[in-house]
Amino acid sequence: MARQSGFQLYDTTLRDGTQMAGLALTVDDKLAIARSLDALGVGFIEGGWPGAIPKDTEFFRRARTELDLGAALLTAFGATRRPDVAVSQDPQVRALLQAETPVVTLVAKSHTGHVDRALRTTLAENLAMIRSTVQHLVLAGRRVFLDAEHYFDGYVSNREYALEVVRTAAEAGAETVVLCDTNGGSLPEEVKAVVADTIAMTGAAVGIHCHDDTGCAVANTMAAVDAGAVHAQGTAHGYGERCGNANLFTVMANLVLKRGREVIPLERLAELEPTGRAITEVTGIPGVPAAPYVGAAAFTHKAGLHASALRVDPGLYQHIDPGRVGNTMRVLVSDMGGRSSVELKARELGYDVGAGSEAVGRAAARIKELESRGYSFEAADASFALLLRAELAGHTPPEPFAVESWQVSLDGDGDGDGGGARASMRLRVAGEPCTAGGTGREPVHALDAALHQALDPVFPELAGLRLTGHTVRELAGDRTTPPSVRVLLSFQCGERRWGTVGVDRHATGAALTALLDAVHYALSDAPGRREDAERLVAAPAG
Repeated sequence: MARQSGFQLYDTTLRDGTQMAGLALTVDDKLAIARSLDALGVGFIEGGWPGAIPKDTEFFRRARTELDLGAALLTAFGATRRPDVAVSQDPQVRALLQAETPVVTLVAKSHTGHVDRALRTTLAENLAMIRSTVQHLVLAGRRVFLDAEHYFDGYVSNREYALEVVRTAAEAGAETVVLCDTNGGSLPEEVKAVVADTIAMTGAAVGIHCHDDTGCAVANTMAAVDAGAVHAQGTAHGYGERCGNANLFTVMANLVLKRGREVIPLERLAELEPTGRAITEVTGIPGVPAAPYVGAAAFTHKAGLHASALRVDPGLYQHIDPGRVGNTMRVLVSDMGGRSSVELKARELGYDVGAGSEAVGRAAARIKELESRGYSFEAADASFALLLRAELAGHTPPEPFAVESWQVSLDGDGDGDGGGARASMRLRVAGEPCTAGGTGREPVHALDAALHQALDPVFPELAGLRLTGHTVRELAGDRTTPPSVRVLLSFQCGERRWGTVGVDRHATGAALTALLDAVHYALSDAPGRREDAERLVAAPAG
């Protein structure tokens, strides 16, 4: 039983990951995700369970002609033969061969309780099922991995039998025996001890497959690798049933950056965040902002103390350079920060501001004052940029248009559910008066439509500006300030995205404030006007 050389990084997003509540993938989705994982450099991609799930059978059929993998080997997943059935006669085993993948992963019971109560067979027959199925597939020219299901619980229940499952699979020709923490209840020190003992007692090449029910799936995976595991399984973003699986993105980055194991080509590590983002676009499930390495907040800083240190050396509050995994450092501007936060945020947005700039100090003071009234600039980069530009210039730049009056009415039953909203407004555009109207599902959409009607003919660069989302939050007042409403809007224009914020006593007024910020930002950032803004920023400010 010779140990295999090289580390095996194994993705099971397309099979185990799809057991996550709310995650449903079409065959086209699965093909797209497989291509992304292959481009990243993942070694093995488990495509599903042919013969058991029609969609997976179709996936493998199409993969033969539509999936041109470069780095990865496609893997079919299935079970050992059924009890008391000849392996050559088992339809599930035949389906595994018909998938025509170079690698097959078998799942087998390693917990005596599961053999007795789930398989309803004898311990000896379970070992025979493992042996004959592995041998059958190996003789057919397949590389075989065996997932020892419920291994860690089974080891505690009956150590000798769990070890015998590993020995049987390895002796039959399984290249790697994967120890599965199927219930996700193990802790790192337990995993490390069991993996080390299993290797010592069997001599087999072992892998690790962890679920996250104790929040330790990644830590357990790292502990297993430290104990000698040569194969690690996981899913993109930790997708999976219950609490999910080990997050393969975190595992691979940890292995490369913290353990010096080049489990994917080093030059591809910078594709980690873009790959994660591409997969979320396919699944429709937003990524977790705080996810290590690939999350939008993974390298985001808010407190003023952090910002002061980051201005001197970003490494003081970051464990790696975010560029190594394709991510970027972000600074959030808030009343928790100060001049350093504003200065760093300004540089992040491309403004060349000097240390100790009086304009930065004014902007920081203005932000604190606005946030005391309910504003929040964390997700409103465009509103912050407009504020900064005004402080750098020492005045509010002339506006190319102005809204003189506006009105919004609700159709139907008065709450917006009976047909939406209608907006009308009077404006002065390029010095000329005009009127405009618009309709939409909600007041913010109606106001957005009215602005487009009035401004697009004069400013064609606004035609591509699209409102993509909005949130409304009611803010409680106190003895000095009345209650108000904060509206955060998000926009896309071509490949660029930004956010704006508005606060008013009424949601519609707050929405209009945020809409106007978006339009002014789009106009100031358009070709021709962008150069004017850059000259303004570069100019000395008082």
